[in-house]
Amino acid sequence: MTEVISYAYAIARDTDGSLAGALSGLPGVAEAPVHLVRAGDRGEVVVAVSPVPEQDFQEAALRANLEDLEWLESVARAHHRVIEALAARTTVLPLRLATVYLDDERVREMLDTRKAAFAERLAVLAAHTEWGVKIYVESPAPTDRPAAPPADADLSPGRAYLSHRKAQRHAREDAYRDAEEVARRVETAARGHAVDRVQHRVQQGELARGPGENVVNDAYLVPLRHAESFRADVSRAAEGLSGVRVEVTGPWAPYSFATPPETEPVTGAAP
Repeated sequence: MTEVISYAYAIARDTDGSLAGALSGLPGVAEAPVHLVRAGDRGEVVVAVSPVPEQDFQEAALRANLEDLEWLESVARAHHRVIEALAARTTVLPLRLATVYLDDERVREMLDTRKAAFAERLAVLAAHTEWGVKIYVESPAPTDRPAAPPADADLSPGRAYLSHRKAQRHAREDAYRDAEEVARRVETAARGHAVDRVQHRVQQGELARGPGENVVNDAYLVPLRHAESFRADVSRAAEGLSGVRVEVTGPWAPYSFATPPETEPVTGAAP
């Protein structure tokens, strides 16, 4: 029989006892059913967990699995699905992907120790959502073929090529300057609505989606009452500037702002 451990998705407040119903029938990681673990005092703060195969989350196996894009995408989708189901009902503190404990009793012990800190953070995040803001530079792709010179231009092929490259470099520099201006506009617009901001590393390689180079990748914590105004004002930040694109996504559960206290997860069960 395959040994299992407890995969933890998020910490949440279950004020009316309805969260278990929201998770009923919802598949978690490895298609396992999701349930709630409560503290010993049966309070409102709970942890959403599900059983997962121990062998997949041993340290060496997990390291290999995180390099397997198909496995990683499957786990990430399930992780996000559970958190979004909870966030539709209550305030949540999302936990890191692949946070596991030896069993539910270890989860309960962690919750007993940290529930006051969790409750405080949940109160701070209540009625707030996360919005993502990315800025992309979309200058034209370089080409080795120079543009046709004016009819009266007396340029050799070599000089024409160098002139073309110089024009491309200037266009690229202009796009970066415009991106800096857009970033300032975004910050100004967000300041009137958001209460917190986290600056993430820009996305590159397989994480980068869509055309252009990602130069800003920020998350903002926005009160629900300001959400639509935030989205509208930030979306207008690139107006009048070509070669720069602003992408606004959300609302999300506050992944970037959960910052729970140290929860001492076992990332890979003991042998």
